[in-house]
Amino acid sequence: MYKILITDPLSEHGIQQLLDAPDVEVVRQTNLSPTDLLSVIGDYDALLVRSQTQVTAEVLAAGKKLKVVGRAGVGVDNIDINAATEAGVVVINAPDGNTISTAEHSFAMLMAVARNIPQAHKKLTDGTWDRKSFQGVELNNKVLGIIGLGRIGTEVAKRAKAFGMTVLAYDPFLTEERAKKLGVTHATIDDICRQADFITVHTPLTKETRHIISSREFMKMKDGVRIINCARGGIIDEKALYEAILTGKVAGAALDVFEIEPPVDNPLIGLPQVVVTPHLGASTQEAQENVAVDVSAEILKVLRGEPFKNAVNLPSIPAHVMERLQPYFTLGEKLGNFLAQVTVGSIQEIAITYSGELADVDTAPLTRTVLRGVLSFRLGEEVNYVNAPLLAKVRDITVTEKKSAHNRGFTNLLTVTLKTTQQTRTVAGTRLNGYGARIVKIDDFAIDVAPEGYLLYIHHNDRPGVIGRVGSILGNNDVNIATMQVGRRDIGGDAIMMLSVDKPVSAELLDSMGELPEVKSVTQIEL
Repeated sequence: MYKILITDPLSEHGIQQLLDAPDVEVVRQTNLSPTDLLSVIGDYDALLVRSQTQVTAEVLAAGKKLKVVGRAGVGVDNIDINAATEAGVVVINAPDGNTISTAEHSFAMLMAVARNIPQAHKKLTDGTWDRKSFQGVELNNKVLGIIGLGRIGTEVAKRAKAFGMTVLAYDPFLTEERAKKLGVTHATIDDICRQADFITVHTPLTKETRHIISSREFMKMKDGVRIINCARGGIIDEKALYEAILTGKVAGAALDVFEIEPPVDNPLIGLPQVVVTPHLGASTQEAQENVAVDVSAEILKVLRGEPFKNAVNLPSIPAHVMERLQPYFTLGEKLGNFLAQVTVGSIQEIAITYSGELADVDTAPLTRTVLRGVLSFRLGEEVNYVNAPLLAKVRDITVTEKKSAHNRGFTNLLTVTLKTTQQTRTVAGTRLNGYGARIVKIDDFAIDVAPEGYLLYIHHNDRPGVIGRVGSILGNNDVNIATMQVGRRDIGGDAIMMLSVDKPVSAELLDSMGELPEVKSVTQIEL
């Protein structure tokens, strides 16, 4: 018998399969203090929580029998993932259970802002019959721009098409083929800004998506555009949105999420053009039951030794394999992340080649780290080591592995190639004794760079003085260069330089370097 402890309130229906399982004993104790939890956790094989229980390193250490911790929801901020991984405990979440609820809430907010429903309701309940102040707009024949066409964005697109809307969609992984299958038009963010009557965002909040809609984007939009955000606070620049509403550029906004929650002293709350809800996207009876159902099913699979998919930490790997691969996990993830930052276009194929001694071991876990590195740059925390292959598959990304005994002078060499709709880029890395992880090749250029910190990748013509001019621009603006590496094929031909700097470089400085006549491109990379 497996013993499962549930320490946060969950519906009976959500955990029914656990209660019905003949090989499981379920104990519900929802008022345990941290001390009480430490005293009892050692008796259990699994722990099921929501957001209230804090699963700390101490709890995991005390859970000598623990095999799995389940979180009935998406976020796992209340679980020490690193400690769980070190203890060999699988952490499960439920990323799909709230998809429909969030999509429906997004569409409800879209309709509310189109027809001024909350404002009209408030005035009528205050005793005023006013039919003139709340003229709205139809959705039929309007253009909806969707930024982020993942699970939720796709469901919003389906509903928009049913309402007779034309859908423009941007997603860094969206290809023309997938767009055609979904019946949407593949677009850039600029396309959406210029053409859309309504714009809704459905991306994770990452460094790349923070303020993805700001003053620059609002300036390009149609007058009278309407904005919806039921994804994450911070994707839309709230200050810029406020100004755009005051000037009349934006006719209305519907917000379920905010940069600071609760939104204390947020000027958007007081604007009559803004519809707001307190982060209710997943707050339906069905969603709350679905996440409990999903995580319960996954817990049973883990306990019974069956395949599972929704783990957020590294799955169990045999000790002898782990010993060989462990040094390369960080390298693999950073190589993938590096390529994602320097490659333009929607990803179609990820090819991974293992050379030298790496060709002799099971590299499937290492492939997962590479995929996580590639995908997490755009998808953020949604990607983990278990679901990365699935996320690549649903985005029609082909993943191939190749093994070669030819090591090109290195004991082990890991090479990653991204093919996109616009280009093909390659990076290779290894581990050097005494130096750790290194990038040793970028496309056809040999180089030697530590994949860490803030990097500037500059593609230029090999001319005298280029390096000095780049260095002067940075030095004159108080940016310290820690290391510099250069690579070239031919004297006077194409060349690259990679600079490690002590802090992020502003967009203005990047533009200044890009304006040098010998410089073809400048990309800032953070690893």
